[in-house]
Amino acid sequence: MVIRLVLVSHASTPAVRRAAFPLDEPLDQHGLAAATTAAATLIRYDEVRCAPARRCTQTATALGLTPTPDDGLRDGDLGRWSGRTLDEVAADEPDAVATWLTDPAAAPHGGESLDDLIARTGTWLRELPGTARTVIAVTHPMVIRALVVNAIAATPASFWRIDIAPLTATVLGGGAGRWNLRRSGEPLG
Repeated sequence: MVIRLVLVSHASTPAVRRAAFPLDEPLDQHGLAAATTAAATLIRYDEVRCAPARRCTQTATALGLTPTPDDGLRDGDLGRWSGRTLDEVAADEPDAVATWLTDPAAAPHGGESLDDLIARTGTWLRELPGTARTVIAVTHPMVIRALVVNAIAATPASFWRIDIAPLTATVLGGGAGRWNLRRSGEPLG
């Protein structure tokens, strides 16, 4: 069975606005309003899944969805960098940031490497049950990038070349180990 997987990036948060590595935070006022407005634009679906983070569950709820929490959609673990801005981390640990941005196996923050994130999301994609025709998954930009890398069999180095803005939809089509990128980064609403 062919699955249409609609990956929805959570709406904006204070961390998004500050260019910070997020903690488990709520949506900001703009993000909540935008998600509420976008609810009318969603396609018909058979199943909804959602990362367990507050910003994802709030996005799903504002979109009028009732998701099933799915730990496989959780954000990448950024260890001790969580809650800090990229500028702060780059000022304190410039070599670590440079390594993280160029070596997918590196995890200088003590969290999850990009290689590990890509492997984890690849397992999730392979294990996605083929019983639903259209699945909406509300998750994080890092997770969506990793899923796209898996879907198109790209190299981990291409991860940073995929732009995923808040409250956008990326659509994959396929199943059973063969996926295609149908659309990427379409704004909702």
